[in-house]
Amino acid sequence: MSEAAITVRRAAPQDTAALGRLGALLMSVHYAYDAARFIAPGDGAEALYGGFLASQMDSGDAIVLVAEQTDVVLGYVYAALEGNDWLALRGPAGVIHDLIVDPTRRSAGVGRMLLKAALDALDELGAPRFVLFTATQNAAAQRLFAAAGFRATMIEMTRERDAPDAEKP
Repeated sequence: MSEAAITVRRAAPQDTAALGRLGALLMSVHYAYDAARFIAPGDGAEALYGGFLASQMDSGDAIVLVAEQTDVVLGYVYAALEGNDWLALRGPAGVIHDLIVDPTRRSAGVGRMLLKAALDALDELGAPRFVLFTATQNAAAQRLFAAAGFRATMIEMTRERDAPDAEKP
């Protein structure tokens, strides 16, 4: 007997708990990379993140997609069509904000499926380009994005106000 196919579909309200669990996991991963830079996934993070993603499901410019297999959510992608961003010196773009796959399901092509589906959906909305951010420590994600044609264009740098031995300009 073969394993059930993995499908990607638009997220629905019944996915909110799974989205919250994965969103809190995304927070935890980033917080582990740099606790001074990223928000700690405190109490209620799952409900808050899930609620935020649920609020985006019906937005005309936002896309929340889930990958599932036999009614189990394996990962999600959250993206949006955005206009000019003068602070980022960027014109209109489809911005991929989140892409995460359950750690037990990684390296099975789920992330690639979610990324492709998000790019297709953003393309249908008329996005002239696609941008995303990835943690510098996340080499696996960077390989996925590079394989999909993304190129590095910016490097975010963070400094705490009270950094020791920091030269003051």
